[in-house]
Amino acid sequence: MLKKIYIKKLTLCAIVLFAIFLIYLIPNKEDKLKYNEEIEYVNSNVFTSTIYLLDANNLLASTKIITKQTSIKEKANELIESLIIDGPMQDNIPNGFKPIIPANTKILDLKYNDGTIKINFSNDLMNTDISKEEKIIEAITYTLTSIDNIKYVIIYVEGEILTKLPKSKINLPSTLDRSFGINKEYNIDNTNNIEKTTIYYISEFNSNKYYIPVTKVNNDSREKIEIIIDELSSSNLYKTNLMSYLNNNTKLLSVNQNNDELVLNFNNAIFNNISTKEILEEVIYTISMSINDNYNVNTVVFNVEDEKIYKSVLKTIE
Repeated sequence: MLKKIYIKKLTLCAIVLFAIFLIYLIPNKEDKLKYNEEIEYVNSNVFTSTIYLLDANNLLASTKIITKQTSIKEKANELIESLIIDGPMQDNIPNGFKPIIPANTKILDLKYNDGTIKINFSNDLMNTDISKEEKIIEAITYTLTSIDNIKYVIIYVEGEILTKLPKSKINLPSTLDRSFGINKEYNIDNTNNIEKTTIYYISEFNSNKYYIPVTKVNNDSREKIEIIIDELSSSNLYKTNLMSYLNNNTKLLSVNQNNDELVLNFNNAIFNNISTKEILEEVIYTISMSINDNYNVNTVVFNVEDEKIYKSVLKTIE
């Protein structure tokens, strides 16, 4: 009799233990919901931002990195720290690219007001060789002006506005914007009527495409959009590592600017596929990004022989 009671109690204990094990093993609906909510919350705080980093050919390239900050000041600080060699954001740098600001450079102060950002660096900023001085300024200017609402950049070193590069002796405007240029290519016949036109090309790393802006500094007095289309449709690019997918038979038939919209009318050579009336994404991006740096417009309309094919919103292309 005692043996039967003992066996019965032992069996009951085993059942209770198994039930407790199942409770811990299988989370209830409420716990699962909380877990999913937490994952969603974490993901909602991860963003991507445009940054200009050096590629394998030592050209500044437009690429994306993961960022966490949303306010203008905090995002600006995060992006500039990502430009510092061996800086606190070094793990953010994608493969194939490298930062350009000298190691140990510190951001001493950063202020934003009404479209202008002022950033004060330690004197390590210019601790570089002569070939990198101007590119550092270009990377800072283009990275910061890629943030919505930032149009102008004022760079300080130890509290003094940087107006001349110490080694190359290049004079800088006290207030910088994208008209300063990037990856400059000079072809000047004389010092009169010097023009700058920034054009975006395509390059690749491990089959991943990215965009490289090149500022042509010359005496070409043509309308900038004519220069952009002419350069992108040329079969002879100035560097073999830069590409354009714009067919060299493409012709710009007309251009009209209506307030903040630029309407471009092409012949049908711009199509990748005439039957489907498809324009390659790479063609749309190189043209749109180039226009964004040279014109004060918000949208670009692509017409082909007066038929509207595509509308590009410039705020979303970077």
